[in-house]
Amino acid sequence: MHRNHQATLTAAALLGAAVTLLAGCGGGPPPGGGPSSPGPSSAGCPAALAKAAAAVRRAESTDATWTGPTTGPAAVPGKNLVYVAQTMTNPGVAGVAKGVQEAADAIGWQVRVIDGGGTPAGIQAALSQAVTLKPSGIVIGGFDPELTSQQVAQARAAHIPLVGWHAVGSPGPDESAGLFTNVTTKVEDVARISADWIIARSHGDAGVVVFTDDSIPFARNKSELIKKELAGCPGVRLLAYENIPIPDAGSRTPQEISSLLARFGNRWTDSVAINDLYFADAAPALRAAGAPGSGPPFNIGAGDGDPSAFQRIGSGQYQAATVPEPLSQQGWQIVDEFNRAFAGRPASGYVAPVHVATSANSRGATSWDPSGYREAYRRIWAPPGS
Repeated sequence: MHRNHQATLTAAALLGAAVTLLAGCGGGPPPGGGPSSPGPSSAGCPAALAKAAAAVRRAESTDATWTGPTTGPAAVPGKNLVYVAQTMTNPGVAGVAKGVQEAADAIGWQVRVIDGGGTPAGIQAALSQAVTLKPSGIVIGGFDPELTSQQVAQARAAHIPLVGWHAVGSPGPDESAGLFTNVTTKVEDVARISADWIIARSHGDAGVVVFTDDSIPFARNKSELIKKELAGCPGVRLLAYENIPIPDAGSRTPQEISSLLARFGNRWTDSVAINDLYFADAAPALRAAGAPGSGPPFNIGAGDGDPSAFQRIGSGQYQAATVPEPLSQQGWQIVDEFNRAFAGRPASGYVAPVHVATSANSRGATSWDPSGYREAYRRIWAPPGS
């Protein structure tokens, strides 16, 4: 990526000033990148800061007990699933597929994965193939059912239940989309905790850049919710709203980072992105400008929490936190939801609580894998009297 040499030097100088300023005013994070206790700047929004800090403490916990279902139908035997993946190069989609396969082994079912390759035509062909196989159930893995409305109609006509993962914007059953249920965290919760992390980390005194993709309604909604939560603390200022389509992130993000550094200098203390991938693309530009890997800016991803994000966080390289999906647990939940459908029971209604991963609480892990769910589901599926 070509850059103006003088602009790069200026950006580096500004970032150096930012580090000095933040060190002097106590604005840096505690070890591990998590929020620290309220400091002198909390006077601007004491109520919002206290609420944010409490929420982040809960979300950073790694020893929470299982809050999902503990009762349900025993395993319905002899079933087979087809997992239609938006693309298996998407770490979130692939992580859930792995969880589905693991859970299917535990319940005694068969699973086949068909990769849509990330294109509308490929996804439509994959779902057509899945319907032709006449499985017991089909997973809509990470794509909008509207993209495949014809194939969804065929599946419904064949009485094949569909369970989605990130297929629509909200968790739970969606009759209009043809889904028995959709497994995902709540976008409102993800957006809120991402903003709260910034409020808590900065003691309510931050200059924030938001990275999003307004061409995706779900992403636009998430970023608007983030902005709304940030606005609850007057000391947190929105410096820029960067609308960068995800397919263009690799080429555009480095250029935008250089521009933002030149425009805002030490006023830019924090960033939040609707997906971790923006920080993968931002890291080279921040490094070239001389920004410290541990921040500022302190970056949090309101995304899936893919392995590369955990690696950046663990090594202190231009990302401080992420709000990860519990991908394996969601794979097990998908299998349990199908079991409920096969048994003529309603969906469980379970929605995983949000989690914030930092270097302090992830301890070298490359995914968020809460405890307790495997044992809980195995107990539910066990034959009566066993």
